[in-house]
Amino acid sequence: MRAGYVGSSSSGVKETVDDEHPIARLMDEAEERYRGKLGGQSQTLEEAVEEYQRRYGRVPPRGFDGWWAFARGNGVKFVDEYDGLVGDLAPFWELEGREVRRRVEQVRGGAIWWLNKYLLSQVSKMASIDVVRIRNGNASTARLSAFEDEEVSARANGFRDMISRFAGALPDMDFSINAKAEGRVLVPWEQRRAAHAEAPSERPDWGTDGNVWEAWRRTCAPGSAARGLFASVRAGGSAGFVRGPAAQTLDFCASPHAHYTQGHFFSDWRTLPALFPVFSPARARGFMDIRIPSHYYYGSTDRYTYGWDPVNLELHDHDPMDVPWESKKDTVFWRGATTGGGSHPPGFAMHYQRHSRRFLRMASDNSSTPRPLTFALPTPTPTYTTHAVPLSLLNTVLDAAFTKALSPESYPGGLPALLAAHRFADAVPLGAHWSHKYLLDIDGMAYSARFMAFLASDSVPIKATVYDEFWESWIEPWLHYIPLSSTYDEIYNIYAYFSGPPRAALEYLNASVPQGEGKDKYAAWRPRDGDRRLRRIARAGKQWKRSVGRPVDME
Repeated sequence: MRAGYVGSSSSGVKETVDDEHPIARLMDEAEERYRGKLGGQSQTLEEAVEEYQRRYGRVPPRGFDGWWAFARGNGVKFVDEYDGLVGDLAPFWELEGREVRRRVEQVRGGAIWWLNKYLLSQVSKMASIDVVRIRNGNASTARLSAFEDEEVSARANGFRDMISRFAGALPDMDFSINAKAEGRVLVPWEQRRAAHAEAPSERPDWGTDGNVWEAWRRTCAPGSAARGLFASVRAGGSAGFVRGPAAQTLDFCASPHAHYTQGHFFSDWRTLPALFPVFSPARARGFMDIRIPSHYYYGSTDRYTYGWDPVNLELHDHDPMDVPWESKKDTVFWRGATTGGGSHPPGFAMHYQRHSRRFLRMASDNSSTPRPLTFALPTPTPTYTTHAVPLSLLNTVLDAAFTKALSPESYPGGLPALLAAHRFADAVPLGAHWSHKYLLDIDGMAYSARFMAFLASDSVPIKATVYDEFWESWIEPWLHYIPLSSTYDEIYNIYAYFSGPPRAALEYLNASVPQGEGKDKYAAWRPRDGDRRLRRIARAGKQWKRSVGRPVDME
């Protein structure tokens, strides 16, 4: 430890010193990967055909030349990166075409079940599955369920709008669209290659005959830990800095105890037990839904779209509520409702994610529980030190709060316990987020629909998610946004790298550097390069949204 910078703390924890910080390396590697991927895209139709055949072992589909003309004419950057879509469709290549069509009929209703034992109309019985139909070159939506949903057919209408201008080039066909945010298709490991599909239950919820976790763990291979009969709640540990979102790294088959921290395993909505072609905006690991862009991303609303003018119904490149970088607050900002969601089986709501309950509980913690904080010393060359700092002091840089309590009865202790353990504040418009440099983006009922708006802004998204979306292979964590682990533990060290340690932490550590009369004695602790690197991420994310995350790219 270099004397003269950090005084003795009352933590009793021995400090450590390092000369390198992993975030700098993660950022440099991310930029190199992205440049390599972007520069390696096909430049001609012939190259695109060759690359498609190399990747997928078959010739491109009919109409590929028309797609290529559209992509080139609209400046699409990633013309080769469709591994995600092809991977989603891969299981269906193992089925005969007539079996796929039969399963579409099964999931949308009004057809004969494969058993051919009886006719069973599914109309009004299968909850939250809508249909986009193409007939004679025209796309339309059909609502087949009488189940009341807050957003009846919103996702189906969005998908219809995405494909409407291409409908004339498509044959008559049906798309089964998931009206829920959560994934729906969970196929047991032993049935992945089944020739026929089990008829789904008519019940929209689980009732007393199962739950999502019991269905999900059967997707794991025999002999995996999740296929055992026991899993326990365990204390979380520091995850360090992650290279990408938890969706790509968190293996619940190997670590079944981790499922207690994730809300989608406690959803009330029944899953489908066979390989049905259901299209969803996102899916967690183990689910076999086919991913499509979210209608929130494609359309424009004042809740989810940067620069949207709800009065004149116009979309602007610059949101009038955004502020210059130098005027943004050095705070991590989040607002949202508790979302409620499922509680099946009941009793676990305080543990799982469900729109940041775990994060909000951590951010609202005013205890003296120590957490390690790594930050740069004010030396000519970067040198990093680590000290234990009370959680209450670290939380001074987090401005996170719930704005509304939905389904508080699902939380142990009800509304009083929910209010006691979490901070609540007034709701704010989307534009109020732009006053902060860091925008927290965390899963709710499922994926977060604000991510594209956050990227479009002049701030930096910090994203924690267990969901994969359509843009997975088009974007680069640490270049366009900051990935956060599902434990959230590293958020304080992310902040310290870019903006320096919280002032409250420096006061606790008795850390000061004399600057002369009237000057801030803590100013030297702001990293020389941190703010510049943070702004680089903000700019890269904004440019990505303008050039890769456009509605035309979703089409």
